[in-house]
Amino acid sequence: MRLGIVTPFYIPSVRGNSITVQRIESGLRDQGVIVRIWSLEDNPTSAEIRQSLDAFAPDLVHGFHISASGRIVTDTACRLGIPSILSVTGTDVNTDLFDPHRRAEVMDVLRRATRVVVFHNVMRVKLGSELPEIEDRIRIIGQTVHCHEAPFDLRHHLGLAHDDLIFLIPAGIRRVKNITFCLKPLDTLRTQYPHVKAVFVGPIIEAAEGARLRELLRDYPWAFYLGPVPHEQICAILKAADVVINSSLSEGGMANSILEAMHCGRAVLASNIEGNRSVVRDGIDGLLFASESEFAHKAERLISEPSLRHELGKNGKEKIEREFSGEREIHNYLQLYQDAIETCSHRS
Repeated sequence: MRLGIVTPFYIPSVRGNSITVQRIESGLRDQGVIVRIWSLEDNPTSAEIRQSLDAFAPDLVHGFHISASGRIVTDTACRLGIPSILSVTGTDVNTDLFDPHRRAEVMDVLRRATRVVVFHNVMRVKLGSELPEIEDRIRIIGQTVHCHEAPFDLRHHLGLAHDDLIFLIPAGIRRVKNITFCLKPLDTLRTQYPHVKAVFVGPIIEAAEGARLRELLRDYPWAFYLGPVPHEQICAILKAADVVINSSLSEGGMANSILEAMHCGRAVLASNIEGNRSVVRDGIDGLLFASESEFAHKAERLISEPSLRHELGKNGKEKIEREFSGEREIHNYLQLYQDAIETCSHRS
């Protein structure tokens, strides 16, 4: 099988789409699939990508992030008479599908796709309610974790003491991630718990949000921005932290940051949104918050109760091992691709 993948970001980018594509690509190659990646971050023209895809002659083409790759993928598939697969992101469904300037384009490419992939049922339901005609073509394939660990001594790098309690915020710096939400409540908690520290890690995606973060950090000398780091160092950084925060305003389901934190046995404190609830069960394998006061209350519990951090981390790690199998993920993609190829051949 020859598979073309079109993605907004790829190596060395550490954004969610890049991490997901790298993991899927690696698993598929291990199963003998010939995979070629086209990344949009270097701004190739649509014509250049289509010409290159034509030369590659794939059996099917898979696009990640509808607004970025949907038109290229569905146009190419239609021209070559092959199946098109579109993986839906949180931005696609939570933002672009309801943006009056983008809605028509998103709906059009979804209607043209042979199969549509979502990470969780909450996204399938939301898509199906807006586009019931594609409901029978939507498939759920959950995210998993693929974390090759390279050494990184976070505490030494930032000059932190061994008994400092680190809240880690791993995310691309953009508005929807709401990363600075934690600063004010944590600052208040520091009057009683001065050993609390906050560390932000991730690439600046929106320049305005990056400038805002740097400006805010001047007022919070106990908080640090590590910048972007290679993905292979993320697990070492996660293991050096005590609590991992996800304060996103929306997620597409199964955020890589949460799955990786749980994989590393870290306690997770996450915003109570659909995407995060698809992974975190409040009080069992993480904690969820819906307001600043609830965040502060639960953060204080995690600071003052080491046993709670340990229990949540342990349960999260066991959940990843039990429910998020990389082998199952690749099997599901192979099954999806074969089904799409058979469907396309029957139509022709």
